[in-house]
Amino acid sequence: MEQPTTPRVIVIGAGFGGLAVAHHLRAAGITDITLLERSDDVGGVWRDNTYPGAACDVPSVLYSWSFARKSDWSHRYARQPEILDYIRDHAARSGLRDLVRTGAEVTGAAWDDATARWTVTLATGEELTSDVLVSAVGQLSRPAVPRIPGLDDFDGPVFHSATWHHDVDLTGKRVGVIGTGASAIQFVPAIAGQVGSLTVFQRSAPYVVPKPDGAYSTRQQRRFAHHPRLHHLTRRGVFHLSEQLNRTLDSDGRLAVVLEKAWQLNLRRHVKDAVLRAKLVPDYPLGCKRLLFSNDWYPTLAQPHVDVVTDGVAGVEPDGIRTADGTLHELDVVILGTGFAATEFLAPMEITGRGGRRLAEAWAGGARAHLGITVPDFPGFYVLYGPNTNLGGSSIIGMLEAQAGYVVRAVLETAARRAPLVVRADRAASYDEEMQRRLDSSVWSSCTSWYREPGGRITTNWPGTVAEYQQRTSAFDPSDFETVAVAAR
Repeated sequence: MEQPTTPRVIVIGAGFGGLAVAHHLRAAGITDITLLERSDDVGGVWRDNTYPGAACDVPSVLYSWSFARKSDWSHRYARQPEILDYIRDHAARSGLRDLVRTGAEVTGAAWDDATARWTVTLATGEELTSDVLVSAVGQLSRPAVPRIPGLDDFDGPVFHSATWHHDVDLTGKRVGVIGTGASAIQFVPAIAGQVGSLTVFQRSAPYVVPKPDGAYSTRQQRRFAHHPRLHHLTRRGVFHLSEQLNRTLDSDGRLAVVLEKAWQLNLRRHVKDAVLRAKLVPDYPLGCKRLLFSNDWYPTLAQPHVDVVTDGVAGVEPDGIRTADGTLHELDVVILGTGFAATEFLAPMEITGRGGRRLAEAWAGGARAHLGITVPDFPGFYVLYGPNTNLGGSSIIGMLEAQAGYVVRAVLETAARRAPLVVRADRAASYDEEMQRRLDSSVWSSCTSWYREPGGRITTNWPGTVAEYQQRTSAFDPSDFETVAVAAR
């Protein structure tokens, strides 16, 4: 028995990526779609990250799907509640929400060579089958909790910024924050006026440049709404500016000098104390780690009740954090601003392909995928926001939609052949060699960061512009794939 002409598709995750691929599949006439969402609602990272001050660091005009453009954002950089409302509202109005099954945590998926289908296993033990499996769990969905001795022994509350404990009253408390990344630079200023004291444990100082934020007036919102072309031109202009940032972080560096000057002026303007200012100077080239945007990070650190500690964290004790110099910093609450396990991708799900090959085995030494989407020996399996598709600048939504379009073309080819597709190993290897060659000459190769594996391989970032990626994924080449034989059923 041949595969059905319309493949059954299971998508894991109902954030920006999962909903985008569902939209594009449905628009192409693929209707047998189920989105499995472990949580109780759609929204992905924007549902989970509810910490004080949570906001986007991409201009709002770029931060919406091409098929559901939003022109009435309240700010130039949207806040978390508004982004989540946008996702929820569109999912409900478009009917995409009806395709989502919530409370469905996927623990594993296995390819069956005999039936040429995927069996997806949920945490409840229930099993579902599909012809095509799409992972849309993203790179920033699993909080990274550091292995600090004694962390479980602390007497007070300890939580990660991505799982914020809103029931913990920080008023007047001695709060310690471990980490100075993209989340910390938002929530630290947001809680600084509430706490009694704030101790920030910094392993590596970030580059922080001013954020050109501000509220959109009602008049501006009306102009966008009544003049769609104006909104389109503004979106295109911001997109091209963000592409310059991508090029700066890749090779040509035209904005690097401007950005470094902006960082220097930002630091000098807000931090007058020379000792503190010296602590806040990064020891790596601009762009090697994530460039951050904030107008209140440096002013917050300069406040008298805020202390920046650069001695390494040696361990946690019941009363506080002890640093490598032997000092015990007494605390009431510890907040982890330690980011996400970006390089672990689909973990802890167990994905098994042809011949029982595990994805963890295929990705030993670092994840890799052709166009960041498809992996040899894993037929009918596609990854959104996969290896080497993260950006140093611009909106990830443009990348996700490009990947969604590629998946649609692969599914249509699957339907036409009435058989699953698997990417050829030689094509995938050639692509990976190109990626690593280009990344080796990028700024990201000049320091240690969450972009890289312990061995130095960069597995997260895309070494080009969004436009280049969109062009490459739009040209679906059937010769990149082999057809998997389908046995009689």
